[in-house]
Amino acid sequence: MKKFLLFIAFVIVNVIVINAQPQKSRVQNNNNKNAATTRRNGTTTTAATSRAALMFPTAVDVPEDPIWRRDIYRQLDLTEDENAALYYPIQAQGNEVNLFTLLFKLLNAGKIPAYKHDLNTGKEDFRTSNRLHFKEMCENYSIYYEVEGNTIKVEDSDIPSAEVKTFYVKESSYYDQNTATYHSRIVALCPLIDMSNDFSFSASKSPMFWVKYDDVKTYLSNHMLMVSNVNNAAKMSMDDFFSTNHYKGEIYMTTNMQGKSLAQMVADSANVAAPKDSTTIRAQKRIEKEMKDFEEHIWTEPIDSVAQAKKDSIAAAALANKKVKGKTKNTGSTRTERASKVKKEKSNSSSSSSGSSSSARVSVRRQRH
Repeated sequence: MKKFLLFIAFVIVNVIVINAQPQKSRVQNNNNKNAATTRRNGTTTTAATSRAALMFPTAVDVPEDPIWRRDIYRQLDLTEDENAALYYPIQAQGNEVNLFTLLFKLLNAGKIPAYKHDLNTGKEDFRTSNRLHFKEMCENYSIYYEVEGNTIKVEDSDIPSAEVKTFYVKESSYYDQNTATYHSRIVALCPLIDMSNDFSFSASKSPMFWVKYDDVKTYLSNHMLMVSNVNNAAKMSMDDFFSTNHYKGEIYMTTNMQGKSLAQMVADSANVAAPKDSTTIRAQKRIEKEMKDFEEHIWTEPIDSVAQAKKDSIAAAALANKKVKGKTKNTGSTRTERASKVKKEKSNSSSSSSGSSSSARVSVRRQRH
């Protein structure tokens, strides 16, 4: 009886193994087939994207419901040393390309979507109806292209990467209550092309298109940058460059209820048509300080920058008022002292004059002759 039961158990185990093996093989074959299809079509699948994201986990997704968040817009000058890694090489050298050339080729290949710049708000608009087609962009900026079947071909020498020396970046700083961490990351990118020519003396920069950073970060992870003029072996990926905030840019706009740029807000507060550079710089420094104060006091008593500014202004006004009162008081005492001094001088002068006149009088007696 024991032998019979052991034989039955052996048969059942073999049947289970035989039935399970083909299913595993089919799944494996399907995965291989999908991978082969990806290689033939030259497109990026979700699996490839996931692998790249796991290899470069520096970028953190912005949560949908942070308890604190502030969006600011910066203007990056690629000719400055801090941002030069994004501008060079101007012409593609093998696999080495600059940021604009990479975005241009990805857009031409249809791997990433691009969106038009909203001239009314000066911001991005990621609605599907605002999509920008590659051919339309080439025609808008007079970029030479050739149509070959269903594809558009642009030679590397015709890519206007030399004219793109400025980028707009939308930066989002937020506090994630789920992980109790503070982050600052790029949300969107926008290249600006220089439209001035040899016959124009004024610089004219035009925003070309906006791209979501989430759409391009996988491709940025695979392109390395040289980040040092002294050590040419020092390199990092474009994604790391943005994720670690290696860039430097001036604030030109913040997300606000009025939908105004920083220059417009400064002009309104100063009640002038064209704000001075010093006024704009002070506003930029104030915003930077507000961001720094929040980050530094996250774990201690939070600082309300608006309340702090009001407190500082009240203290400054009280100090100025105190100085004015002290000056008035000193002026009054000075006047009193001066009046008493003048009175004293008059008294002294009159007494001296009377004294001198009395000493000058001589009693003369007439004598009879």
